[in-house]
Amino acid sequence: MSWRFVTVAGLFIACLLTANTIAVKLVILGGAVVPVAVIVFPISYIVGDVLTEVWGYAAARRVIWLGFACNAVMVAAIWIAGLIPAAPFWPGQAAWDEIFSQTPRIVLASFVAYLGGEFANSFVLAKMKIATGGRWLWTRTIGSTIVGQALDTAVFVAIAFGGTVPAGALGGIMFGQWLVKVLYEIGATPLTYVVVGWLKAREQIDTFDHRTDFNPIRL
Repeated sequence: MSWRFVTVAGLFIACLLTANTIAVKLVILGGAVVPVAVIVFPISYIVGDVLTEVWGYAAARRVIWLGFACNAVMVAAIWIAGLIPAAPFWPGQAAWDEIFSQTPRIVLASFVAYLGGEFANSFVLAKMKIATGGRWLWTRTIGSTIVGQALDTAVFVAIAFGGTVPAGALGGIMFGQWLVKVLYEIGATPLTYVVVGWLKAREQIDTFDHRTDFNPIRL
């Protein structure tokens, strides 16, 4: 793979790890309560769109699993670091615990939602590209995000907060977060066009997944 592919893959993973690190902070956008990670996490879906659009589903699948592995390494490192006793004079242990001590339920929700959402996003985009004959890029970037972010948000919120938040409020949280992410994708569409066009021209590639095995666990 070229340096451009490696760069796009690195950006995808950087967005994922950054989002999972800062997600503990909650903010209010347009009346919806969302993790502050919303400023960067939707970029991973935009970059995922670029990966699938230019290099195809199989290449995107490898990057999705690589991102999963990198996230697992980060979570394990943070967990181990938390087990190591702090120096007696260090005043930051309480802050460390508050920010980094995620419950196993939140970690599980994050992992499952990530895999489900990213694979759905890539699958829908690849299939829509075939159906449209490569035309109307905006329909598949937005369409795939609508599906992928819906699955990601619904799975994460259901696993992380199900049973602890009233059902009505749970639905509101899901819808609010999903809407913000989809609007983010729509706003980024012009930039996506520029990046995809540039990469296709430089890479001399425009992959259609006619014969691709869409099994998500195949590496």
